[in-house]
Amino acid sequence: MNLRIPGPTPCPEDVLQAGAQQMIDHRGPEFKDMIGRIHSGLQTAFQTKNQIAILTASGTGAMEGAIINTLSPGDRVLSISIGVFGDRFSQIAEAYGVDVVKLPTEYGDAADPEEIGKALKADATIKAVLITHNETSTGITNDLAAIAKVVREYDRLTLVDAISSVGCIPVEMDAWDLDVVVTGSQKGFMVPPGLAFAAVGPRAIEAAKTATIPRFYFEFSRAFSYYDQGQTPWTPAVSVMFSLDLALKKMMADGMGAVYEKHARIANDVRNGVKKLGLELFPNNEKYASDTVTAVKVPEGVELSALRGKLRSDREVIVAGGQGSLSGKIFRVGHMGHITDDDVDDVMASLRSVLPELGYTVPA
Repeated sequence: MNLRIPGPTPCPEDVLQAGAQQMIDHRGPEFKDMIGRIHSGLQTAFQTKNQIAILTASGTGAMEGAIINTLSPGDRVLSISIGVFGDRFSQIAEAYGVDVVKLPTEYGDAADPEEIGKALKADATIKAVLITHNETSTGITNDLAAIAKVVREYDRLTLVDAISSVGCIPVEMDAWDLDVVVTGSQKGFMVPPGLAFAAVGPRAIEAAKTATIPRFYFEFSRAFSYYDQGQTPWTPAVSVMFSLDLALKKMMADGMGAVYEKHARIANDVRNGVKKLGLELFPNNEKYASDTVTAVKVPEGVELSALRGKLRSDREVIVAGGQGSLSGKIFRVGHMGHITDDDVDDVMASLRSVLPELGYTVPA
């Protein structure tokens, strides 16, 4: 089966086998050694010297943690959304009584740093900016470095959903001066779902001292205090940590530069392959097309459910559909984490085979 969705992503066989080990004492020395290695590897992936909270949760749990550890009910935030997951960030904030000012961007476009600057200049009460770095629902990557620079000019917190970018495309937390950056295990790290990570900068730690949203399980300072003992506050997903330990070793051996180059090359191959089939990319400007997932417009006359169904039944290729208002209008090919050139070739050959059966004429 060629699983080409934006997560959970396929895992290397040895990484899966690592997760099948017998349990260990999560308060013992073996776990302490492992969490130390994992924390160091995560710092490299995040490009940071900051501490990283390791949470047993999905990435959404870390997004929630970013909100509740830095804000109070009634605080005003600017939420920048270019898709479904950007909308989710604002929904989490609203659930905790945060006053959310939305800066929507048309689906298919990246956020405009200049417009963000205008919004911050017009409202001095905004405390933080919520931004999704890489939006898998639309296949768009925001220019996070440029956005972060604008946010710093106005001295606001930058809270980043980097769930589908850390470990795949450059995220330079320290160099870009970001305050909280979150991600999950089931994307670029090539391991099963179950863990989320939040890298937390000094301004966010300071903000937590006055933040009054109630928090317990996702309290970052609690995670950091236990990390000093080589533990987590609560029982962790030990099996996933076994897998993560090996996956990080493999990534560190390759080097993050090589990881980024591979994702960029594979993404370019996918985009070129799609265009050779006469299909149209969803992003309005290919400059912002994601290197972890490619969003493609469904050609006129083709029923998406039929396309996905035949790809699955006839070719054992699984692609994702659109979400929200894009349901039925686009399909998405995930290419993050563990992926090979053969996987990409298989997707393109499968599309070339299946599309004509659904009434679409593929260019020679």
